[in-house]
Amino acid sequence: MIAGMPDPADPVARRLAAHAAAIRFEDLPPGVVARAKTFILDTLGVGIAGSTAQGAAAVLAAAQGWGSGAESRVWGTAQRLPAPQAALVNGFQVHSQEYDCLHEGAVVHALATLLPAALAQAERAGGVTGRDLIAAVAAGVDVSCRLGLMARQGLRFFRPATAGGFGAAAALANLRRLDAEATLAVLGIQYGQTSGSMQAHVEGSPVLPLQVGMNARAAIQAADLAAAGLPGLAEPFLGRHGYLRLMEFDDVDLGDLLESLGSRWLIAEFAHKPYPSGRATHGGVEGVLALRAAHGLRAEDVAEVVVTAPPLIHRLVNRPDLPSPAPNYARLCMPFVVAKALLEGEVRLDQFRGTGALEDPATHALAARVRMEPDGNTDQNALVPQAVTLRLTDGRVLHHAIPAMRAAATRPLTEAEHLAKFRGCWGYAAAPLGAARAERLIATVAGLEALDDCRDLAALLGPEGE
Repeated sequence: MIAGMPDPADPVARRLAAHAAAIRFEDLPPGVVARAKTFILDTLGVGIAGSTAQGAAAVLAAAQGWGSGAESRVWGTAQRLPAPQAALVNGFQVHSQEYDCLHEGAVVHALATLLPAALAQAERAGGVTGRDLIAAVAAGVDVSCRLGLMARQGLRFFRPATAGGFGAAAALANLRRLDAEATLAVLGIQYGQTSGSMQAHVEGSPVLPLQVGMNARAAIQAADLAAAGLPGLAEPFLGRHGYLRLMEFDDVDLGDLLESLGSRWLIAEFAHKPYPSGRATHGGVEGVLALRAAHGLRAEDVAEVVVTAPPLIHRLVNRPDLPSPAPNYARLCMPFVVAKALLEGEVRLDQFRGTGALEDPATHALAARVRMEPDGNTDQNALVPQAVTLRLTDGRVLHHAIPAMRAAATRPLTEAEHLAKFRGCWGYAAAPLGAARAERLIATVAGLEALDDCRDLAALLGPEGE
């Protein structure tokens, strides 16, 4: 069922392609530009930290064997690769720690695919200004997140990779100044490469962020092929076997998502991730941290933790705690993440690195006392409301409600919190980068609209002189 579809000729693909092709920096309100810069910096930070995440070295080593060339930077390292391979590695790094920003309603981590592809292309081509990059980010996010918002059912495929890839493709078409027909071809070719299984999420496998990287690489390939004149699919979204019909249960609602193009900019609705774990765990984390601080609780005071949440939260993070979990599994396990928060008063990157943190007996003992309950929400894409109830050993029952999660668009991080997160990520780079370089990158992104060539931005993502 395609609610609101005006005709059978794939108006979604044609309208989104025309919109993405037309966007220029001058079209963007100042507030939209500011939010785009905020999440560009956030994405660069988590991607740099991802250079030392589980699997990053293996992905880089493999990519170095897929052709010669030094077009684009691998973030946080001294390495350079051909642009498609760099996009793949950087996309993997961005999503490898579940720390990257997202559009909550769409359930799409759009910049994880988009920014690695766009920046790799900017380095390869040269002459891409900061204004061009901001416009391409706005264009790509509008495409990927509108596709996510059209879906009425829960995740069938891994939307940050699938819808995210279309956003990356649209951003590249915008950067290359392709017209609407050529942009439609890019989207159609991208669909021929679209991938992303939720099985990787279920298993907590590093294949999950790899799928993000693969779709970023595919976007560069799609843009190259369309620019060379290869025609794409005419109906990639609403065709008989189109993306929305095949990968979103054939149950979508266009609503006003096409009519609001140019007036509703979805990058302005993005949320940070304040904790390096699945966004679906963040309500549980916030609730236990709030109650811990308010009541001076220790782990031994807690007999039981109950997280009440919508169906999407259950599907994503209601999984059994394992005695020796892989990092990617642990980040997506509500009992493990909540136990870390309650024990240590925060959730940090280092809590998911090394066997000492992952196999800690105290963490697993407390995780055994965490359980989840459904709240009856009928919205299959809803992240909130959530609630946390603590049953204490002295008989007291404490409750904390989360109508909107911390760092959501309606509860944004402060500038100081945003920069603290970025600086914290910086220290996890595979190559030593230095604190002064972090401040130069912060200043460069803050003034991105004045940058003449984004190669100057990319140069700050690795060590001096490389």
